[in-house]
Amino acid sequence: MSFSLTPYTPPDFSSPALKEAPDVQLQPAPLDGVAPFGYHAMSIYPEYFKIDGRWQLAPDSRMDCVAVYEDGAIYVREFRHIKAGDAIVCGRKERGEEGIFVHTTGFQNPLAGDVPDEEDAGRHSDNFAFRLGRSRETAFSRDYDELYELLEYERDHGYVVWVMGPAFSFNGFSRNAFAKIIDAGYVDALFAGNALATHDLEGAYLGTALGQDIETQKNHPNGHYNHLDTINAARAAGSIEAFIEQQHIDNGIMHAIVKNKVPYVLAGSIRDDGPLPGVYANAYEAQDAMRSHIRRATTVICMATMLHTIATGNMTPLFRVQSDGSLREVYFYCVDIAEFAVNKLIDRGSLASRGIVTNVQDFIANVAKGLGL
Repeated sequence: MSFSLTPYTPPDFSSPALKEAPDVQLQPAPLDGVAPFGYHAMSIYPEYFKIDGRWQLAPDSRMDCVAVYEDGAIYVREFRHIKAGDAIVCGRKERGEEGIFVHTTGFQNPLAGDVPDEEDAGRHSDNFAFRLGRSRETAFSRDYDELYELLEYERDHGYVVWVMGPAFSFNGFSRNAFAKIIDAGYVDALFAGNALATHDLEGAYLGTALGQDIETQKNHPNGHYNHLDTINAARAAGSIEAFIEQQHIDNGIMHAIVKNKVPYVLAGSIRDDGPLPGVYANAYEAQDAMRSHIRRATTVICMATMLHTIATGNMTPLFRVQSDGSLREVYFYCVDIAEFAVNKLIDRGSLASRGIVTNVQDFIANVAKGLGL
């Protein structure tokens, strides 16, 4: 069965409510980093603004940001990137009354067979219809099959971002499985923290993760030094890439990432050891680096990291504008052993969100096997 994208149905701008809608109100930002009173907050959905009598799509979106009109185009920016005098879209009504239309029903729901209905438009009108709670009792065989087909399609037509927690680094089999996925071209960017890279490199360098053997799970004597020794050696080398070369690292996730020249963003946290060279110490710089890839992402797969998953989910829109100007859906997966983490992302209201409740080490092994690797 070949994969096909979910079709997009644009709003009917000939309908009286939208045809007769007023132009949107634009107000100058009073200060750097400050929006004017009554600013409009963006969502994950396609959003249209009526300017000079014409409805315009914001081609890039991110929830909890503002829309800025500049040089005839609409840009979506975080509050910290607002400059004094920027023309900010204002208005809190989202069905055309104030020149703002948030299109929540543009994509059909492939699971429920729903057809977009303009009468149901509005950001919150159908959230409950799409809340597909997942639990450990859910059968995920269909989700796996859809994911295999999607990844095959995206390898040639899309941009796949993987978001990973450190759990994969504690098991040699899961490290190797994901390395195969990288080698086969199914990874276009990787988001993680200091821990994933540290323990993966520790596994290649010393055969352990936090001092525990990655094959037998037995603790090594003085193994609690191993991750610090790995970080220290990498810092002495000056970069992860130089460390891999100097120590003749030939396996693991980071080795595959570097070998295949896949871009990665390692976002640091207050609890980090070291950290490794190349880890972003500034959270906002890390966020900007992540968003540079999310702006291109067509599929996002988040695994065993609630912090990075929620952060990525908050900056991922429901749609992507393609080179021909058409809109396609962005597919978003959350994989975690904790039902809470999975369902929290599904409850964002995204029609594209899929949750799989399972051990992520088993998940990645199944994905590699399903892709024939």
